[in-house]
Amino acid sequence: MAIISAVIFITINSVWLYWLNVRLGHLSRIVQISSSRIVQNYVQLLEYLQLPWITKLDMMDFPTSPSGLQHFIDVKHLFLLNNGVLIVTIWPALHFLRSLSLKKLLWKLIRPFQTAAVVPVLAALLMLVNFNQFFIDFHKVLFRNSDWLFDPRFDPVILVLPESFFSQCFLLAFGLFELMMLWGVWRGRRTFLDTKKTL
Repeated sequence: MAIISAVIFITINSVWLYWLNVRLGHLSRIVQISSSRIVQNYVQLLEYLQLPWITKLDMMDFPTSPSGLQHFIDVKHLFLLNNGVLIVTIWPALHFLRSLSLKKLLWKLIRPFQTAAVVPVLAALLMLVNFNQFFIDFHKVLFRNSDWLFDPRFDPVILVLPESFFSQCFLLAFGLFELMMLWGVWRGRRTFLDTKKTL
């Protein structure tokens, strides 16, 4: 849970990825707003979604409809839940890893991390086959309503949140998770070999 919540947290806060999409996707031409200002609006959205003391969504250039606001409220609850899980689990997870390392038992990570490493590969393949359907199913699982279906006339922020950006976020998350699994396997094997040499 610590790894998954950390991956989600890092992905959510990868503003650099959004900045690349704004620049390379020429989003400023679509909404007639400068790239830097679009990113400012995005940061305002992120702040609302992740900071519990910010209770009002107020983007400089993008008004929000009631249904759009409800969707962002639902997303805020999910983000805060994820951040809470990360806060609660990160220290026990690090303590557990440190304990395994001191006891030279990191090799115990090999099998579970090898198994878990298959998951993002399968998910990425499913996503690449038909991202649109993957994205729809993802929302149907997480949300109880259809408020996530934005109409750009009433929620123009959707114009600067292209589908390609979300697909890249998924790939980034899968990649980060995969790297952590591979690190666990590598560390486990290294510990196993060192232990054999000692014996």
